[in-house]
Amino acid sequence: QVQLVESGGGLVQAGGSLRLSCAASGRTFSDYRMGWFRQAPGKEREFVATIWWSGGSTYYADSVKGRFTISRDNFKNTVHLQMNSLKPEDTAVYYCAARRGIVVHTTPAEYDYWGQGTQVTVSS
Repeated sequence: QVQLVESGGGLVQAGGSLRLSCAASGRTFSDYRMGWFRQAPGKEREFVATIWWSGGSTYYADSVKGRFTISRDNFKNTVHLQMNSLKPEDTAVYYCAARRGIVVHTTPAEYDYWGQGTQVTVSS
């Protein structure tokens, strides 16, 4: 059974950085695309970034491009989201997700597996 466990969230001042991690287990993920999404209070869950596990190709939401970097550690079966130059509007619960296949998908409904989420709060 696939399990995704996020960690690394917390409280940070605007302009600061955080690194989120998603530990993946339960199968081989070489043919999976991993994604990060976020959901702020009262808002819908939105796409942040995605990476193809085998080839490493990435895709970002415009709102985080140039500030966030998604990467994966094949040895540790972990996906990371390095978040720099954080803004108060980045405050949300951040979720790790996974789906099979190389095609880029940015809609939450297109992902099959989800973690429990980790809270990120950016103070102004």
